[in-house]
Formats: sequence, structure tokens, C-alpha cells
Amino acid sequence: MIVCSYITAACHPCESPERRCDFVCDCSECDDEQNCGYLKGFACDFEDAGLCGWKEQSLNAAYKWERRQRGDMMPHSGPSSDFTIGTASGWFMGVTEVKSATVSTAVLMSPSMQQSSPTCRLRLRYFMWDSGETGLGSSPLWASVIQANAQQAVVWRPEATSVRGWREAVIFLGRIATTFQIHLYSHRSEGQRGDIAVDQLEFLDCALPLPLPGKECPEGMLECKREGCVAQRQVCDGTDDCGDGTDEENCEDHRRCDFEKDLCDWDLRSLSKLKWVRMSQGNIPISDPVKGPGRDHSSNSASGHFLYVTVPDDGLLQDWAAFQSPPLQPTNSTHPCKMIMYTHQFGPRSGGLTVLVADKSITPIWERGGALGDVWVKAEVEIVNNSTFQILIMAAVRDLAYGGIAVDDILLSSECRPSNESVTLEKIPKSPKDSCTEPEMMCDFHPDCEGAADEAQCGDFSYSKGSSAWTDTSIGSQSWVLHKNSTAKEEYLYVTKAPGQQLTEAQTQTPLLGPSGPACTLSFDFSLTGNPAHIGELSVRVIDSMLGVQPKLWEFGGKTGIGEAEWQHAEVAIGARKHRFQLAFESRAVKLCPCAKIKVKNVYFSGCHANYFPSSSTELSCNFEDRLCGWYQDNSDNFDWTQLDGMDHTIGFGKSLVVDMWSSSLRGAFGRLLSLPLLPGHTDKCLTFFYKIYGPNTGSLNVKLIDTNGYEEVLWTRSGAHGNMWHEAHCPVPHQLTAHQLMFEAVRSGFDGRVAIDDVALLARPCTVPRVCSFEGQDCGYKSSGQAYWVHRSGHTATVTGPKTDHSLETELGFYMMVNTGRSSFPAGATAALTSPIRQGTVKTECLHFWYHMGGENPGSLSVYMKPVKGERVKIFTDSLNQGDVWRHGNGNISTSIADWQLQFEVIGRGGKDTHVAIDDISLSAHPCENEGSKCSLERGMCGWSNTQNSNRDQLDWELTSHEADGHYSTPLEDHTLGTEKGHFLFLPSSNRTAANQKAQLLSPHFPPTKGTCLKFWALKPYSSDSQLKVWTLSKGLLKELLEVSELGGPWRRFQLDIISTEEYQIVFEGIKGSSGALALDDIEYTIGINCAKKVTDVDKTSAKPDNAGGIAASIIVVMLLIGTLIALLVYYLRIQRRVTTLTNPSPSTAAGFSNDTYEPDATENHVRIPPAQNHPMAAGFNNVSVSAGVREREVA
Repeated sequence: MIVCSYITAACHPCESPERRCDFVCDCSECDDEQNCGYLKGFACDFEDAGLCGWKEQSLNAAYKWERRQRGDMMPHSGPSSDFTIGTASGWFMGVTEVKSATVSTAVLMSPSMQQSSPTCRLRLRYFMWDSGETGLGSSPLWASVIQANAQQAVVWRPEATSVRGWREAVIFLGRIATTFQIHLYSHRSEGQRGDIAVDQLEFLDCALPLPLPGKECPEGMLECKREGCVAQRQVCDGTDDCGDGTDEENCEDHRRCDFEKDLCDWDLRSLSKLKWVRMSQGNIPISDPVKGPGRDHSSNSASGHFLYVTVPDDGLLQDWAAFQSPPLQPTNSTHPCKMIMYTHQFGPRSGGLTVLVADKSITPIWERGGALGDVWVKAEVEIVNNSTFQILIMAAVRDLAYGGIAVDDILLSSECRPSNESVTLEKIPKSPKDSCTEPEMMCDFHPDCEGAADEAQCGDFSYSKGSSAWTDTSIGSQSWVLHKNSTAKEEYLYVTKAPGQQLTEAQTQTPLLGPSGPACTLSFDFSLTGNPAHIGELSVRVIDSMLGVQPKLWEFGGKTGIGEAEWQHAEVAIGARKHRFQLAFESRAVKLCPCAKIKVKNVYFSGCHANYFPSSSTELSCNFEDRLCGWYQDNSDNFDWTQLDGMDHTIGFGKSLVVDMWSSSLRGAFGRLLSLPLLPGHTDKCLTFFYKIYGPNTGSLNVKLIDTNGYEEVLWTRSGAHGNMWHEAHCPVPHQLTAHQLMFEAVRSGFDGRVAIDDVALLARPCTVPRVCSFEGQDCGYKSSGQAYWVHRSGHTATVTGPKTDHSLETELGFYMMVNTGRSSFPAGATAALTSPIRQGTVKTECLHFWYHMGGENPGSLSVYMKPVKGERVKIFTDSLNQGDVWRHGNGNISTSIADWQLQFEVIGRGGKDTHVAIDDISLSAHPCENEGSKCSLERGMCGWSNTQNSNRDQLDWELTSHEADGHYSTPLEDHTLGTEKGHFLFLPSSNRTAANQKAQLLSPHFPPTKGTCLKFWALKPYSSDSQLKVWTLSKGLLKELLEVSELGGPWRRFQLDIISTEEYQIVFEGIKGSSGALALDDIEYTIGINCAKKVTDVDKTSAKPDNAGGIAASIIVVMLLIGTLIALLVYYLRIQRRVTTLTNPSPSTAAGFSNDTYEPDATENHVRIPPAQNHPMAAGFNNVSVSAGVREREVA
């Protein structure tokens, strides 16, 4: 028996040391490539606890890399999720928090890998955000390669810009001839946890050429000593493509200069004051991390030499530098002089590189513009000249932040023969004209110079030189070329073969453009033609000067036809871009030959100027059926709003605008929708809309106002579960004396839910009483009067007295309205009133819900009134007890006939010390209040039950929905109340978008101490569900467990249990999410002071109740206004008849939905209709519930 633990290579030859981590799967299961910095598929997403072999190697324990998840709450620093999975359960590598006097370095080190090919690259996602606004520093993130000889070379230096989102980068590792390791560094003195992070590492095309099994190398290819094959064009090109040097042998007839010893016979003298210099990366101080190429091309190391030019330390006097070859003999087309060189054009200082031929004059023959990234790129130039000449290589350098241009490994073919003759210039080219305007005004879609010279070379084919502004930035084997035939008036861009080594797409870019406005559109014609069934791919991308490379805006794959004349037209919305940007065409042809071509022509920009807006602000009223009207996407956020068909408020089956937090493709924290600019004015306005916030872990919906300086003010906000139904919102917009914009912002706190808006309208009048007011960001138009002032405040600003948290968000940052009732400022008998705006009356009885907080001994009395515009006010609620440090629910019916009215909260002082009264979360429901203790069927809302928003207690929310309304989750087929798919219930799904064992707590109102109160409810838990349900009482911060339901299954089951408590308490339904299935609740009922045996246990119950006098006074008002009421009812009846006629006999236009031009919301109509309750068709028995004597307790935050 052979013991293989000591001789693994003998037992498994595929795992021998020389075969491990060589980017080739030698074992059948690819075991030889595990934990090599990657797993199977040559990728690492850090979901495996082994980190794919990566190790934390920081010297300072105060700053290091750590494998981590986002956590249950939205973090104030770091990513909102990992990149790979896109949820809180996904893993990534991030740095720890650091705050020190000196700079600290965190180091993440890969395992040792075998040598790599010239095409080897590492694609990764990185996160770089300065959440603490302390500054990122000069080098917050970079990567280097450590070779076997301990030489280190910097291979990646992303620009230190702060963006709250994952970005994509490619690290070009290139040819490494020894074993090597990759180090990822972060260099900072102060920063928050997770602000620098990496995820989803993928190694691409890193293996050396492999032998063709049982075959010889095809014709036109060279066989390497190690049996792989390389193309003939890779022979004698200055790069070891074989991996054993075979392709670079027998190249004596080529003259190669790698600049290791000297300049060979190249001459660095120049007429320009800016000079090229021979140097190595080792000569560049570490204090300037973005200077130099990081490594040479010859040895891929910091010790190798190259030629380099950048902005001198004493400033840029001239913006070009040139060096030249010795004189060379004339050539012809059959024996041209061929030059190969490798260029490194990095950073904004790289203005481009040009090869010129100098004989009697100077003629450019090749150019490569702009910055290409942190990579050495191969170039090939053929020169045909009938007289003695010299080759000039000239760089253009910009006076910007960092970067430069380097050249290495210049090879001249045998046809480039030295000449003894000298070259004499008879004509020196004129210097280019200075720009007619500032650089930032060039190509900004607005003519600033005479004849629009500043817009003439920006990529728009409308201008004679527009097409020539497209610059090829390809680094691979395919590139873009401009074909221009002035005689035939024909010009187009097309893809052709190129000498580059990288296996990347061909790319051509515009100069820096913009900023742009929301109507900016790119239009062009394209053709992918030929005989093959699939020609290739073509796409359009934006490269943002701040945000970097953006996702593709448009793409096409396949073919447009066979003949070259078969063109198709495309229009791509570029939209508003705050920063300067470039547009890029990217393409990859499956095969380039006369039989297959990819071309683009007629490229035009339209409506792109930043201050061009196609319509007026009146178009902000929108139902989103066919367009966004006066709204547009913010392209600087993380994700977009999308039109969803089949779920809208307008017509039921039309479109609305949504953000699906459960989408697996969504990344980041927020998505924004901006309005066109609004003109200043002196009148307050009202933004009305309908919204949904649905799902157990969704987030927030905000409305913000943005001024001309970019300052954002929150006008309205909602968060947490709101049920699978439309809610009406009225958002006051205060008048502005300058131009401004409105914004809808969806903020993601979780990964399982949907935010939607519809039927938006901007009304040129103040809002009436909103149906819901949480006081977040605004006072909803409520006005203070009396002997003390109601203050709009948060717990964060609380000093001696007042709630430490609000009710809406349950945090110190949440807002409420409060009046200080302490005797020092509010003596006994003093009054303070908080009055709402005027609301239009309705014939229906409405229920007022609100939450109030009364603290201190003798805080005073709180009364709530319905105050008609004409007539006496009517009391609908009163309370005067010291309620402790808790928010309590209050309600009362409002019956106004059709009289307009206001809501008024009045406090009367009692002379207490350090006392207060606070109000939060005022809402109006379009139906009467349910009696205390009556069954809550959930058909008319949640009856005072609420999801806690305290993130220390739970992470999820119970959702109010029905089977008919839900198109995403697997819900019960029917509710218990109605026994139909239309009936409502509370629901907690087990989605894979949230982690198992997360909790959702549903809280009752506060109840007085009891010797016996009966709680009854119905629950449903399918057999497939592994979720749990617990019922607790909550008193003084302690949870006492009453019931645990883990095994249930089957149809709806009924539960009842007696509650005994010597303290004031709340009932808590706690759902614990499993990995599958769901939980549901319905028909919740409690009978205060009456136990389940129907015995009265509590004779004296003290609690705040609605005031009965309100109903009597309301009746008197109805009688007094009877005549007016009858008239109004007649008008109302005629109006309803007209609407019924419209709905039952729709015109063609009505069936298709309202047009945006004619849509006007009815701000007073109740759009929610509740069907009458029905008897459940099923009979079901009771579940016997026994509560153990050893009742468990736990303390909650």
C-alpha cells in the first residue's frame, strides 16, 4: 500500500509542483488549480472561507484586509453589498478602519503562481469611497507583482476618486517568466471600515500556448519547444509568446533596443525644451506612486529601463517631446522598413504618440492618441520612403495631474538599413494653433469659437473634421480605422486587424465631451455584414471622467445582412452627465476577412448641451405610460428606475416606474429620478403621486429638492413595509427664489422588495392635509399657535426632555413635532395648538391615526379636534396621562359631511417639570376606525399593528398583500377572512435575497396591565416552510415568550391564548425567516380584560379613547349643513355616473390608458375600495395551545 500523503505528486502526477497554479486544468476536476488565488473557473469571489489561497499580510495590525459581509443594516461606510451575489450575505475583502498619525499599509497576498503569458490579465471589481470625508490619499489602492527574484513591479494604480459603488478594472499582468505573487495594497492614515474593497477576481488568458493534441502546428504558425504554437506575426516581435523563448530566437537580422545598457543609436536631442529620458522605475521616488509605467516591457520589472516623458518638476514649458533614429536608406513597397515598439500611455498627461518620417519635410505616418491604461501596448509601423529618412517618435504631454508616456523594445527589421547620408529639412512644419477657448469648453456641445471651431473635432460627422476626432484606443488584435473618401463623400469607421497582443475588444473613443443634458442622444448607422452566420458584436459605452468605465448603453450581436449596403439605424440615449465623458464604440469580430465587416457611419449628437431641456416643467405630471415626461435618470447614481408593465395605479394594467430591490443585477445603494429644472416663483406647490413600498426588506423612498449649488433638502420620506397597495402622497414644495429640481430617490436598505411610483402631478397650489405625515424632512404644512411653540425636531437634537427616537424610523435621526410643557415655559392652563392645512370634506367617515409621546409627571392634556372652516371644532380624542418613554397609538373618526376642515392638536399645561408632548406619523384612512378589541381582518389596513423600524430588534418587515396582487412571491392562495385570492393577510416570505434566521416583529398598540386578555389569530405555514413564528409580550424592554410555532403545515390554523401582565405591555408577533416557504397571519383579535373563556377579568380599564362627543357634534353639523350636503351629493352622483359610463364604455384611447398630456389627478377621491366582508367557506377547528410554566424572557434593545 502506497502512502500518498508524503508523495502527492507520485500519486497524482497532475498535481506536481510544476503543474500547480499554471492556469491549466491538468487534473480532470481541475484540482491542481484550486486555491491558487482562484478556484475552478480561474475566479475568486471570496464566498469560500479559504479566500482562494489569498492571505492577509499587513505588517500593522491596526490596518489590514478582512473577509466580511455587509451585515444586517445598511452600513455608513463600505459597500452596500458584495459584488458577486449582490446581497448582505455575500462576502468580499475590505479594509479595517484606520486612524493614525502615520500612513499604514494593508497587504493582501496571493499564493505563488507559475509563469504567465503576455495576454494574462486580472479582471476585478473594486470599491473606493471616502465615506468619512477625510481624503483618500495619493495611493489608497494599488497592485504589484513580486517575482521569484524578489523584484517588485507596480501593475495597477486606479485613480483615487471617491465613488459609492463597485467599479470594474483590468490589471494587465503580461508575460512573467518566473513564479510570482500578486500583492494588493491599501495605503491610508485615516479611513472608515470597508471603504476600500475588492471582489470577483477573474484571471483571463493567462496560460502559455498549449500543445495541440495529436496535431502539428497549422501552416503559418511556429511550434514552440514546449510544443505550443504561436502565430508567425508573433515571431521576432520582442515578446516571449512561447514561454520558452523559441519565437525570439534567430532574430539577428532585427535590430532591437531594450534600453537596458544604453540608447543604442537612437538620438534624444530635440528642438523642444521637453525631453525624453532613459530611466527605470527604480529611479522614480516612491513618494510619486503614479509616475512612470511601473515596470519596463522587456523584463516586466521595476529594474528594467525604458524611455519616458512627463511634466517636469519645474513645470511644462512646451507640450511635446521627440527623439529620432539615425538616417536610414530608402525603401520600397516590396521591402518596407518595419518597426515594432511597445508604448505605455498612462494617465491624463498622456496626450498621444505619433510616428513621423523626416526627409526634406516631416510627415506623420502613424498615431495613437490619449491614455490607454496601465499596460504596455504593441505597435507596428511600415515605412516606405524613396529617399534617405529618419524616424521621429513624438509625444504630446498635457499639463494635468499625473501620468506620462513611455517607449520600450524598439525593433527595426532588416530592411531598415543605416545610411551614411544626412537628412536636411527644407521645410519645418508650423506649430498647431492655440485652442480658441478653455479646454473644459472644448466639445461641450455649445459653439464658443468662430465657426464653431471648438465643436468641429468632437466625433460628430456633421462637421467636416468630426469623424477624424474618433481615436482608436485598441490594445488587442483588432482595431478601428477611419475610411474617408472625399471624392465619393463617403466616410465610416470600420474594424480591422491590429498587432496588439491583448485579447480585448477593438475600441475607438471621442475626445472629452460635455457635460450633457437629459435630452442628449447619439445616433448612428451600423452594419455587420458578410457570409458567416454570426459576424460579431458592436456596443456603445460611456467612460466618465469621474466614475470611470460605465456599463454598456447599447449592444448588437449577430449580423445586419449579407451585402455591405445593409445598414441599420440606432439611437442611444446618453442622458444628463454631470462630469466630462467620452463615448466609445467597442467591437469584436468573430473573424476578420473580406467576407465579414463591421462598420459605423453617420454619427451625430443631438440635444446634448447641458442647459438644453426639451419641454417645460408642466410636463412633470406623468403617468409613465409611454415616456418619463419631464423626468430623467440620474446617471451618477447606482441604478435606474425602470418602466414596469402590468402594475400601475392609473388604469390597473398599464405602466408604472419601479426599482426592484430583489433584482439580482442591482448593485449599489440608491437610484434617482430627476425633474427638469423648475423656474423660481413665489407660490408654494404640491407634488402629488401614488407609491408602493413593498417587500420584507426594501428601503426608503425620498422626495428631495436640489438647488443650483447641488444642495439637497428632504421634502418627504417613507421607509419600511407599506403593503402591496398604492398609497397617495402629497408632498409640499416650498417656493424657491432660484431655479431648482425635484428628485425621487429610492434608497436600498435591503435586497427583497419593490419601490414604485405612478400618477405624478405638480400642482400650482399648496398641499391640503396629506393622508400620511411622518415629519421626516418637513412639517407637512402644520402651523403652531398659542403660548408655546411646537418644534420640528429629532431625538438627535433632544436635550433635557423629549423622545430620544421618533416613531417612524425609531432612530435619533427621525423627526417629530413636540411642545415643551414644563412649567418654566408653559404654566398650568397655557395652551399650544398644532393645526394642519385645510382639507376638502368628503361624505365618508375617515379614521385619523397618529402616535403620541407624553413624558414627565403632569405633562398636560392632549386633545385632538376636527375644526371645520366654518363652525365649532369637534373633539375626537383626548388623553392626559404620564405615558412613560413610549410612543402610543391614538385614533378617532372624522365625519365632516362635505365641509372643508382642519386637524388640530391642542395641549393644555398642567404645571409639570421637564415634561413634553410629541406627535408623529399622522395618517388618514378612508374608512371608519375599528373598535378596540374587534377583529382585524387586514382588509382595511393594519388596525394599529405596526412593523418595528428599530434595526436592533429585527431586520425584516411583515407585508400586507393578497394572492391576487402579488406577482413575485409564492403566497397563500387565499386569505382566511374572505377565503378568496382578493383577501388580504400579513406575509413573511423566505427569499434567497435575505439571510436565514432574520426576524420580523409586528407590534400591537400599548395595552394596560391585565389579569386576562384573550389573543386570537389565524396562521398559515406550508409544510415546505422552515420558518418559525413566535408570540411574545413586550414590557419595559423585556420580551416574554407566550407561544412558539415551528411545525404547522396545511391550511389556515386558529390559535388563542390568554395574556396576563402586571405591567403595561405590547403583543409581538415575531417571524423568523427560514430558507424556504413562508409565514402568514390573518384575522388578529384581542379582547382587553376578557379572557378566552369569555370571563371579564379587568373591571377598571384606563386608556385613552376617542371622544364620543365628536360623533354628536358631527351630527349637529350635518343637520346644519343638510341643504348644502344634498346639493353636493347630487353633484357627486352626476360625477360618479359620468365616470361609470366612461369605465363601462371605454373609448379606444381610454382602453389604452390616459395620455400624459391630459392626465390630472383627483387629489380628493378615494382610490381604494374595500369589498364587503364575507363568511369564510371553510370550517376549521381550534389548535390547543399550551404555554409552558417556564416562560422565557429576553431583553431587547
